[in-house]
Amino acid sequence: MGLSKSGVMVSVLLFAVLQPAFADDEDAQERAARWKQLQESIFPKREVLDSGGIITVEAPPRALDAALVPVELHMSSPVKGIYLIIDDNPAPMAAHFVFGPRADPRDLKFRVRVNAYTNIHAIAETQDGKLHAATKFVKAAGGCSAPAGSDEAAAMADMGRMKLRLLGEFNAGKPMQAQLMIRHPNFNGMQMNQVTRMYTPARFIRTIDATYNGGQVFHMDADISLATDPVITFGFVPHEKGQMTVVAQDSSDARFDHSFDVPGTPAPTG
Repeated sequence: MGLSKSGVMVSVLLFAVLQPAFADDEDAQERAARWKQLQESIFPKREVLDSGGIITVEAPPRALDAALVPVELHMSSPVKGIYLIIDDNPAPMAAHFVFGPRADPRDLKFRVRVNAYTNIHAIAETQDGKLHAATKFVKAAGGCSAPAGSDEAAAMADMGRMKLRLLGEFNAGKPMQAQLMIRHPNFNGMQMNQVTRMYTPARFIRTIDATYNGGQVFHMDADISLATDPVITFGFVPHEKGQMTVVAQDSSDARFDHSFDVPGTPAPTG
């Protein structure tokens, strides 16, 4: 016996309602499988636990600019290091930070490229060597192939320039935040020159080391997912006035370094 017209309509409506749910379930399964694969590759024979409140990750649910996606990491207790993994980027490992004795590793902010709708995983390594992961799903597309700027020649000419901005007032022995800005196009090999129609060769920041009066604040290893002109906001503890020294090295083995006085010269008033 065939379905009546009303039965057909109900079936069609039911399919229309359930289809997005089925698609969402399938996407979730694919994302879970991808994350399992990444865990086995990046952290072989190590267990990755739930965040347990140790780390949280903030990022816009839908990015305004896929090439400049802001990410904020917040830690409830001191940690040894942080991994940021963008699951569906061509090179998922965006950055790995290792904190030194001069660090205040409770808050960390920087910007990344996101190539497709993806989970972003932030993994904190605690002092006992355990790994704790937090997850954020971000809707963005095309960030890895987006141009690094309108003028490649100007970007290359300014490469390596640095600025350091202190956030808040300097008080010896008290944690404070600083914002580091480095001029670098971070070409990842996926951007096309709009004039020549050729792909720009990859050249991106590989490492950054920040020290304060000789003591390590952080070491960062990065890959092609870091955004153009990296801006990193981090915490440190200045026990006395001194110098923050930053050394960056890119994939072409170029070295850039600069030292900044802390607290620095106050800006003129009036």
